[in-house]
Amino acid sequence: MKWSKALSITAIGAVGALALAGCSSGDGGSGGDAGGDGDGGYELAFVQGVAGDEFYISMQCGVEAKAEELGVSVDTQGAKQFDPALQKPLVDSVVASSPDALLIAATDQSAMQAPIEAAANSGVEVVLVDTTVEDPSFAASAIASDNYGGGEAAFAAIEEAHPEGGKVLVVSIDPGITTSDARAEGFEAAVAENDKFESVGIEYSHNQPDEAARIVTAALQRDKDLVGIFAANLFAAEGTATGVQQAGRDDVTVVGFDAGPAQVEQLRDGIVQALVAQEPASIGEQAVEQAVAALDGEETTAEIQTGFTVITQDNIDGEGGEAVYQSTC
Repeated sequence: MKWSKALSITAIGAVGALALAGCSSGDGGSGGDAGGDGDGGYELAFVQGVAGDEFYISMQCGVEAKAEELGVSVDTQGAKQFDPALQKPLVDSVVASSPDALLIAATDQSAMQAPIEAAANSGVEVVLVDTTVEDPSFAASAIASDNYGGGEAAFAAIEEAHPEGGKVLVVSIDPGITTSDARAEGFEAAVAENDKFESVGIEYSHNQPDEAARIVTAALQRDKDLVGIFAANLFAAEGTATGVQQAGRDDVTVVGFDAGPAQVEQLRDGIVQALVAQEPASIGEQAVEQAVAALDGEETTAEIQTGFTVITQDNIDGEGGEAVYQSTC
């Protein structure tokens, strides 16, 4: 599939602040008097959405690099599955160790509201990364990609490959995850604007590649005129590509969200036609900056949005390759 030059470059450029900056509370924890200007030995905790995911590994790399630069320490932990039932006790344990700040990717906007807000109420500065909660007003900052725009870009890739139209499917994670919900919403809204296309809905793979492959296999059997599939995260993309390949349907355009090594290999092999890559390292770097600013009693930015890059075979060896996620730091 050929991709227009307009969409094969970075879709959104430099980071933009989406809300007015607001001051963090001066009584937010032990960090305020520990030593200003980021060199007072602050202890930060980073809780990933799931351990072992290249997206969160790349974010960890950004967190650690910025922490070293600012002279603070960071402890990174993550559950083995993207599951609030596993993340909640982890958060409780981390908060019990009294870090100065908590950087966290909430695994569910409702289920994680209370435990993360309790951390803030105990005096820990909180920065939400990637995902958020229903009411993030307690947080010093919330930093995430333009997920809605990424969903729109994913449909644009399918639309360009199939100008004649057809049916499309979204394979997401679970409902209630703010990032993937926004991606699906952006995709579905774009579909609705083109009367040549019909959405067959959103199905959830629970972050399991095998389940994503099963969903896709069943969908291809059920809807013979399916022309495109949007996989809303790394594991969904991995399973979707497997399902399409096993079905021998090279006429189906697959667009994945995220760009781990496995997804890049599938792109090079032509199994996946485009990848929407986030900027996880940038999210991590800015999270540390916002946390340290809050601890120093300085002004923080309530909401920050980062961009994304659409990677195709046309740009993977150039600009697109720079957006590929890391497996190790």
